[in-house]
Amino acid sequence: MSTLKTKVAIIGAGSAGMRAYREVTKTTDDVLLIEDGPYGTTCARVGCMPSKLLIAASEAAHAGRHTASMGVTYAEPQIDGAAVMARVRRERDRFVGFVEDTVENWPENHRIRARATFVSDTELALSDGRKVEAEAVIIATGSRPNILPFFQNFGDRLIINDDVFSWDTLPQSVAVFGAGVIGLELGQALHRLGVRVTLFGRDNLIGPLSDPDVLAEANRIFTDEFDFHPHADVVGHRRTENGVAVDLDGEALEFDYALIATGRRPNTDQLGLENTSLELDGRGIPVFDLHTGQCGSAPIFIAGDANNLLPLLHEAADEGAAAGYNAAHWPDIRRFTKSASISVVFSDPQIMMVGDTHHALTERGADFEVGSLDWSDQGRARVMGINKGLLRVYGDRNTGRFLGAEMIGPRAEHLAHLLAWSLQSRLTVEEMLERPFYHPVIEEGLRTALRILNANMQMGAMPPPRCIDCGPGG
Repeated sequence: MSTLKTKVAIIGAGSAGMRAYREVTKTTDDVLLIEDGPYGTTCARVGCMPSKLLIAASEAAHAGRHTASMGVTYAEPQIDGAAVMARVRRERDRFVGFVEDTVENWPENHRIRARATFVSDTELALSDGRKVEAEAVIIATGSRPNILPFFQNFGDRLIINDDVFSWDTLPQSVAVFGAGVIGLELGQALHRLGVRVTLFGRDNLIGPLSDPDVLAEANRIFTDEFDFHPHADVVGHRRTENGVAVDLDGEALEFDYALIATGRRPNTDQLGLENTSLELDGRGIPVFDLHTGQCGSAPIFIAGDANNLLPLLHEAADEGAAAGYNAAHWPDIRRFTKSASISVVFSDPQIMMVGDTHHALTERGADFEVGSLDWSDQGRARVMGINKGLLRVYGDRNTGRFLGAEMIGPRAEHLAHLLAWSLQSRLTVEEMLERPFYHPVIEEGLRTALRILNANMQMGAMPPPRCIDCGPGG
């Protein structure tokens, strides 16, 4: 049984592992990238990109359905399910191909196709019988759908988002369990593409939202559009001869498939972490430093979805860079700043969260104020007929600093970036109001919310333009 020696071993070739590899190879070529599955990121293969392809088709199908008030009507769209899914698979494969080509163009002696498990902090056993001894190890093993045993009654009609993107055509009906990001995006998209969809949620939660007012507005919007039960009391479910049945409120609802979208779990449970010196939290995840990626005091680093923190591509890439740098320079490690948190749900209307959530602020007893905007009367949104939703922005009552925001409403993906940049620049709400806002644009709604927030914090009226030629006090 041969033993391979290397400076850095990276377990996993997804977004975090690939970024870690690039960072390591800036310092050394003594690296091994270990992957036991297909190359390709969750984002490209079963996440961000194929879901947005399906959503794009659903938006095209829905485009003319809200324009009657403008005097414009369209014939009922003709949806070719086979053509929709052919494009989803074709473009998905194109994105995945780019990732696969990237990894396969890296030196062959840097890549190992095998499963790795820890024997000790710096020793790995490979499924092909070999061993790896490394000075430092990076865990970048990603995550997988979390399927509760409760759902196994659906048998072979139980599907996850991975399965959706492999369909040859659209089914007639789907029961979706879970109103998080995946369930909400796919459920609404399938509904708009003519699939009969029922979305079953729990505790009136939608996506990552925590602000009670925004949650209430989101519930109103989505329950008005399609069959959505924000707090479903499902008393039974089963596989039937032709599909699945769900017992709700004394009625048996029948569907072709049951799509389980009840979250994801990190792939750390089969790594042999019990053979290391690492301290594990209650979920079995190594306790790690947020700014270095280091697990305890060991030469082990963790990045991406495996750390169960923020399962987002840009976060995985940033964490992979930090882990890669520190593994390559071990034992000389550095702390890296974290970007302002930002998340977007590509539903319609979109959902976004930036910085501290309402829940986080309340939990820590922060002294904060709120500014709100109801999008129903915002000028540009009303002109375009997309005037649904609610924006809530939060500010520190003592310093005037902007703290965060939650929103459901138009163009949320773009407003989220403005707010994240403002947060990372440590701007006060007053300083944000000094920035230019064009007219008439959606962003004017943000300005209104910030003005209300500034007034509620008793920070004074919005300042006038500054005189650059005036002397002190001029």
